[in-house]
Amino acid sequence: MLPEKEDRLPVALEQRDVSVDQRMFSPSVSRNSAPILAALKRVLPTHGAVLEIASGTGEHAVCFAGAMPNLTWQPSDPDTDARTSTSSWIKFAGLKNVLAPQNIDVCSGQWGVEQTGRFDAIVSINMIHIAPWEASLGLFAGAGRLLRAGGLLVLYGPFMRDGTHNAPSNAAFDAALKERNASWGVRDIADLEQVGAAAGLNLRETIEMPANNMLLVFSRGSA
Repeated sequence: MLPEKEDRLPVALEQRDVSVDQRMFSPSVSRNSAPILAALKRVLPTHGAVLEIASGTGEHAVCFAGAMPNLTWQPSDPDTDARTSTSSWIKFAGLKNVLAPQNIDVCSGQWGVEQTGRFDAIVSINMIHIAPWEASLGLFAGAGRLLRAGGLLVLYGPFMRDGTHNAPSNAAFDAALKERNASWGVRDIADLEQVGAAAGLNLRETIEMPANNMLLVFSRGSA
């Protein structure tokens, strides 16, 4: 049984400025875009289609798509304001390889992009720790349905290893998340591996990132 809809509303843990053309500006994106991009350039294919889950402001989408022009980037977010911001960022950047943002709720059995065919990668940044566990289950289930053989699910954010945080700051962050909403929290890599295995996804690589974050790369079957 899924949690009530209001428990799954999109959340931003930061104050965002908004321009007159409705572009939102995320302080965390300004800090993490460069290291995430460097990692994605190494792990993503040079050509193909990428679906981004919980795109937020859209800044990551235009940053990554602009730097990897041979990838077609499909942003998505369940929040109307986020999709409006993403659309405005796409127009502002003038990119042709970023598609119009889609309304995707990962807890749904259908994401509305099934008709576009298989994706080469699905990317989700800073989502699963500010969403209920059902969102993680839905994300992996969707990746199992929509990724081609050898396709990648790439997750970025804070994670635990076998029940242990990699820094005191992450432990404090986890406690603060759970105080705000008991269904949120920093997820354990071991738990995600189990969920991934059930969806046909295997953890291929764990990349240490700045500020005690990680990039997890799961692969669907064999290439």
